[in-house]
Amino acid sequence: MKTISTSSLSLQAATHMAEAAIESAKNQNLKISVCILDESGNEKLYMRMDGAPLVAIDACRKKAMTAIGFGIPTGDAWYNFIKDDPILLHGAQQLKNFILLGGGAPIMHDGCLVGAIGVSGGHYHQDEKCVAAALSAFEK
Repeated sequence: MKTISTSSLSLQAATHMAEAAIESAKNQNLKISVCILDESGNEKLYMRMDGAPLVAIDACRKKAMTAIGFGIPTGDAWYNFIKDDPILLHGAQQLKNFILLGGGAPIMHDGCLVGAIGVSGGHYHQDEKCVAAALSAFEK
């Protein structure tokens, strides 16, 4: 085999997901930034709510990059993966596009990784709720 075919997230789907994340943030009285990547880790969409913390700009992108890198969510899933391995625990956090904080998730369609989302602006548990709303909107 000399080539492979991949599936990618559409701009329409990414926009729908970002809007769902922002609606969730509004319901939680948060100001967030949202970054959605395609299957190759290229930025598909970025939105920042008025008043979102400036640190959220980089954090949401890193959350999405971390999620797409191994196809697992940031936060508990990543922590459980590395917590008992000192080399991974300390080494992974030195990677340029890695962040352990929750709020990043792979976007799957028909068993294929088609993108990733990262949300930042609140406590990471609040960011995870925004991601859950976005993923739910994608599934509908």
